[in-house]
Amino acid sequence: MPAKPYAPSHIGSVASTFTSMRIAGAVKDNLVTLVCEELDRLVPSMEAATLDNDAERKTLDDAQRTRLNYNRTRELMIDRIEHVESVGSAAVQGGIEHLEKFLARIIRHCEEAATRDRVSTIKPRHLEIALHSMGKGNSPDADDEEQHEEQGIEVQGGGIITITHVKSMSRTHAKMAITDDAAEDLLLTYGDMVSELENDIRQHANLGRDPMYFIDSVNRLSALMAFGWIRRMLMKAADNARERGYSRIDIEQIVHIDPFE
Repeated sequence: MPAKPYAPSHIGSVASTFTSMRIAGAVKDNLVTLVCEELDRLVPSMEAATLDNDAERKTLDDAQRTRLNYNRTRELMIDRIEHVESVGSAAVQGGIEHLEKFLARIIRHCEEAATRDRVSTIKPRHLEIALHSMGKGNSPDADDEEQHEEQGIEVQGGGIITITHVKSMSRTHAKMAITDDAAEDLLLTYGDMVSELENDIRQHANLGRDPMYFIDSVNRLSALMAFGWIRRMLMKAADNARERGYSRIDIEQIVHIDPFE
C-alpha cells in the first residue's frame, strides 16, 4: 500500500519557518506535490549511490557524507532531559542538525588555523586556536602546560621522545632554539609518516604488488628510525632559519623540508 503524502498543513508549518509571510492553502497543496516529486528524484539517486558504495547493503544510506548516528544521538539527548519524559524524532533530527553545524564550524576554524601554519593536518594546537576564536577556549595553567610539554610519541628503534627532547636536540645538534609548536609539529610529522609507511608496507606485502615499491618503503622506514631523522630535520631547519635571519626554528622551517631528502 503506497504511503500517504504529507499533509498540506504539515508542509505549511515547515515552510512557514523559512518566511515571515503567510502561505495560501493552494500553495501548501502545490508544495506537497513538489516535495513528493523531489523525493521521486532523490530516492533513486540515493539508492544508486548506496549500492555503488556497498552492493550488498539492504538499507538506504546517505552516500554523500557520514551523519551523526540517530539512535546514539537520541540516547545522549534522553540522558540530558530533565523536565520532559521522552525525546521525539523531530527533536533528534534538530539535535543532529545543530551538532553537525557545530562540528562543521569547529572544523572550519581548525582548517583556517592549519592553513595559516601551511600544514595539511589539523593538530591539537589548531583546535585550541579554533576554540579560542569561538570563545570556548580556556587559558591553560602552568600545570597543564608542563603536562602537555612532556607528552611524546614512541619512535622507531625504541623509546619515547618528547617536546623537551626535541628542544634539547635542537640546541645540541642544530645549535639553535626551537619553538614548542615547531617541536610538536616535528614529532607529529614523524608519527604520521611512520604510520603511513608501515601501512604501505603491510598493503604491498599482503597484496603481492611490485616488490621494488615494498623495498623502497622499507628503506624509507629505516631512514626514519631512532633519533637520526629528527636530528637531520633539525639541522636542515636551523640552516633554513639562519638563511632568513631568524634566531630560532619555527613551524615555517619545519613544514618546508622534504623529510626524505
